[in-house]
Amino acid sequence: MHDHRKLGRELDLFDTDPLIGAGLPYWLPDGAAVRHTLEEYIRTAERRAGYRHVYSPVLGKRELYEISGHWSHYSDDMFPPMDLGGEQVVLRPSLCPHHAVIYRSRPHSYRELPLRMAELGGMYRSELSGVLGGLTRVRAIQLNDAHIFCTLDQVAEEARSALEMIRLAYEALGITPARYRLSLPGPGGKYVAAPEMWQRSTALLTDALDRSDLPYEAAEGEAAFYGPKIDVQVIDGAGRESTLSTVQVDFHQPERFDLHYIGADGAKHRPVMVHRSIIGSVERAVAHLIEQHGGAFPAWLAPIQLAILPISEAELPNAESLARRCRDLGLRAEIAGPERGTLGARIREARLVPYQAVIGTKESADDHVAVRLRDGRRLEPQPADGFLTRIGALIDAHSTGLWDSPASR
Repeated sequence: MHDHRKLGRELDLFDTDPLIGAGLPYWLPDGAAVRHTLEEYIRTAERRAGYRHVYSPVLGKRELYEISGHWSHYSDDMFPPMDLGGEQVVLRPSLCPHHAVIYRSRPHSYRELPLRMAELGGMYRSELSGVLGGLTRVRAIQLNDAHIFCTLDQVAEEARSALEMIRLAYEALGITPARYRLSLPGPGGKYVAAPEMWQRSTALLTDALDRSDLPYEAAEGEAAFYGPKIDVQVIDGAGRESTLSTVQVDFHQPERFDLHYIGADGAKHRPVMVHRSIIGSVERAVAHLIEQHGGAFPAWLAPIQLAILPISEAELPNAESLARRCRDLGLRAEIAGPERGTLGARIREARLVPYQAVIGTKESADDHVAVRLRDGRRLEPQPADGFLTRIGALIDAHSTGLWDSPASR
């Protein structure tokens, strides 16, 4: 069993400090490389799927959250308002009210729909100290969020497409979902009181699950306050289950913010708002990836993708040349020179790095490298440029494999 809190510190990925505060981790360079790579993967996938990216502020007036319903249904999880120039502003607990306002800022025609708006944005939740831990429960969250404004007859297909994006992301990340959960309202007053709205939303999500041929379990009491959702559940090494990705249908906020589009008949119509998060919070996603892979990330995500191991100081110029070529190709490489110990010790130290390139006297003379893969396989010495091209292609394809053909030991 891997504990991401222990591994995260051992591998210099992230840490915390009492002076910064509980639930507010900071990212070290290797962790920042993982996070940045993950964020860029998501942004690229979203652009290819027709999303447009926006930025919105992490603060909003209290009135914004009163309109959205967060203040009446969710204020216990929000930080207290701050007085600013005679107004009260709040650290946002979610991005959807901002995106609703952005949509409302311009007129829209039915021809523009579905309009897919995405953001990797910060949000803040006043979690109790007792539930904070590592990256899984934090107070400052970087959320992979998106909102699709669409017509009623587009909802099921947009939800299905979001589920397909989640499937592809999990495939690239090496994540296996534990189950799909249809999260429904339960007893109590934390949900918007609109029975017909809940029935329509639930029917649309059920249709999306059926279209995707996904088995699912219904769970009462797990819905968002404004609508039901599909939760993609994962399990950590200790057997604890958590939600990583979500797809939600929302009729509530379009009504609260008076959103509309002009239909083919020239009249105003209300759009439906589909909330969708491919990897959820970056913090929780990285925590799960650390535990899933024990720090041995897929090559495209690894903080160091290639360890360059010159056998002696005589090969250092060749190692530095190889490192420069890696940088030019966008590969993350590090030289582990003889000052760091014997070759065997350096190989063991780099055990989590996907690729190791050993450079001895013969390799140096021929501009070759002797390659070791993280899984223990050894490749025949080969031209350095050809090797870099090959692993670059695997990394660009977001492959979870280390090599695309059998390798000798």
